[in-house]
Amino acid sequence: MVKTYRHESLLGFFKGMSFPIASIAVVNSVLFGVYSNTLLALTATSHQERWAQPPSYTQVFIAGCTGGFVQVYCLAPFDLIKVRLQNQTEPRARPGSPPPRYRGPVHCAASICQEEGPRGLFRGAWALTLRDTPTLGIYFVTYEWLCRQSTPDGQNPSSATVLVAGGFAGITSWAVATPLDVIKSRMQMAGPKHRVYRGVLDCMARSAQQEGLGVFFRGLTINSARAFPVNAVTFLSYEYLLRWWG
Repeated sequence: MVKTYRHESLLGFFKGMSFPIASIAVVNSVLFGVYSNTLLALTATSHQERWAQPPSYTQVFIAGCTGGFVQVYCLAPFDLIKVRLQNQTEPRARPGSPPPRYRGPVHCAASICQEEGPRGLFRGAWALTLRDTPTLGIYFVTYEWLCRQSTPDGQNPSSATVLVAGGFAGITSWAVATPLDVIKSRMQMAGPKHRVYRGVLDCMARSAQQEGLGVFFRGLTINSARAFPVNAVTFLSYEYLLRWWG
């Protein structure tokens, strides 16, 4: 944090934010929409009846994995651009200093398409798929389990229960996802002109060989600190919106 502030000022902490802000509603609507509809298809139980007739954890896991798999195709281009912008560490502009490689998210997307082709926007998508498909299954199972443990049978969980369950579901999912998140980010940073890795397995093997197994858990602390409040609010919004509009 100190080095980022000294090198790039306070604005360095907000690099790559515009595309995630623009895409978060779409990505979450796809994830939770696919999850809810898959669960409905598996159980024929509406959201309002879900706590009275709870689905099995296997059904929740399958629905979560399906939502995670589908959302990757919406998330991948936005995530790539975010990672490229966040890893651009040019210092604060000074007279005579060279301009940054990417001037913003639109310029970044255009540069990737020009240099790597449209497929370049999906660089690291396989690692993202491997990260999100099982992780989001675990995410929803953790949430459901914590809610059921804290709520009498047949009743809706309280707001406090939803917040705590959603927060811990976020931490659990990031604990599982972080190793592949590291691999995904490394593959996203490698363009065709300086291809470093031949694929997901090669990236994993080289990273472990050069930096040890601890490399797969870099960023876990900050991801967990972010995950609790974000996912607590996400699940509370999800539950209440479906109760009001469902």
